[in-house]
Amino acid sequence: MGKHNEFGKEGEQLAVDHLIKNGYSIKYRNYRYLQAEIDVIAQKGPTLAIVEVRSRSSDYIEPIAETVTPKKIKLLVMAADHYVTDNEMDVEVRFDIITILKNKTRFELEHLEAAFYHF
Repeated sequence: MGKHNEFGKEGEQLAVDHLIKNGYSIKYRNYRYLQAEIDVIAQKGPTLAIVEVRSRSSDYIEPIAETVTPKKIKLLVMAADHYVTDNEMDVEVRFDIITILKNKTRFELEHLEAAFYHF
């Protein structure tokens, strides 16, 4: 596995740990539907959080959260709709972004709740 893939998986685990620590239950990791993938599906109370995890070692070029493109948002919405429908869930769906910035040996995590809307 390439170093960037290892870092991505490490960032995803940090995001999951953060969610659990903050009262979320993890429903699914790396949920795939057609060409879409949701990094983490988590639930807290009546809210289902569809979480996109972005890990970087630098935010020099652009803020990490701004790397989620309209095409990616469309794919996340499609996959989330499939997951909720397939599991016959009656929940409020929220789209979050968790950014992981690695500065030398430490990580900075930011959880952006309701980072974008699906309409």
